[in-house]
Amino acid sequence: MSTLEKTMPKPGIELYSGKYFAACGLGGIIACGPTHTAVTPLDLVKVRRQVDPKLYSSNFGAWKTIFKADGVRGVFFGWSPTFVGYCFQGGGKYGFYEVFKYQYGEKWFPNANKTLIFLGASASAEFLADIALCPFEAIKVRMQSTLPPFAHTLREGWSKVVKDEGVAGLYKGLYPLWARQIPYTMCKFATFEETVNQIYKFLGKPKSSYNGLQQTGVSFAGGYIAGIACAVISHPADVMVSQLNSNTKPGEGAGKAMARIYGQIGFTGLWNGLPTRILMIGTLTAFQWLIYDSFKVAMGFPTTGGH
Repeated sequence: MSTLEKTMPKPGIELYSGKYFAACGLGGIIACGPTHTAVTPLDLVKVRRQVDPKLYSSNFGAWKTIFKADGVRGVFFGWSPTFVGYCFQGGGKYGFYEVFKYQYGEKWFPNANKTLIFLGASASAEFLADIALCPFEAIKVRMQSTLPPFAHTLREGWSKVVKDEGVAGLYKGLYPLWARQIPYTMCKFATFEETVNQIYKFLGKPKSSYNGLQQTGVSFAGGYIAGIACAVISHPADVMVSQLNSNTKPGEGAGKAMARIYGQIGFTGLWNGLPTRILMIGTLTAFQWLIYDSFKVAMGFPTTGGH
């Protein structure tokens, strides 16, 4: 019996069963909702600087200005749509990733390249997760990017959007959100899986020789590396999502709005706020994988990657 088998709890749920996938979805909720909420101060400044690069001279200057005006509540402005939206998104992203990775890799394409399986599974999962995330992301961006704020609470923002634009207004940014999130998640999961594999190769011992705590440490390191990569890849689309939700004219279609906005900000403008986002997403992704794989260890499931 390996060290891992001795130290890890025995799973009470059959692997790859419906309950297993549901449990992984719960792990995704726990990993994503609180972590995204915790970095709201970074997200707030990032969104505002994407929309208006001249608004603040630096991140610390921005937080100082916001805190002086509105205190801690101001620094965490937009936390409620962030928390709810990313609970839905995290549950869908991690839960469906496990479903599709199993279906694609074990059932439908057992001889396919593993990286292609990771990419396909993560793209499929994120496509579905973003449908749940989009309304809350739209409200969050509108709250954070407008001064004075478009709304002060999730409930107020939801009511105003639906009243003025109907339910369609909540999904105005869905295509740009897919453009941001799907490549982001494909990079996040595939890079993570490959990075974890390379870490175990570098360490020179199989994954099974390490205990649960050590494995989650590897998950944290792999998550940070993956987070930096996917922050860079998805940043232009992230800027466009922020711009669309704060700078779209009444009756203007998404395609026309994107063309007009690009004409205003240019290619350089698509990279506004990148250093802040690298810090935010690198830290965020590392802690998400740490929390998610710690949850799996607690449930007696194998950690992600390194197989």
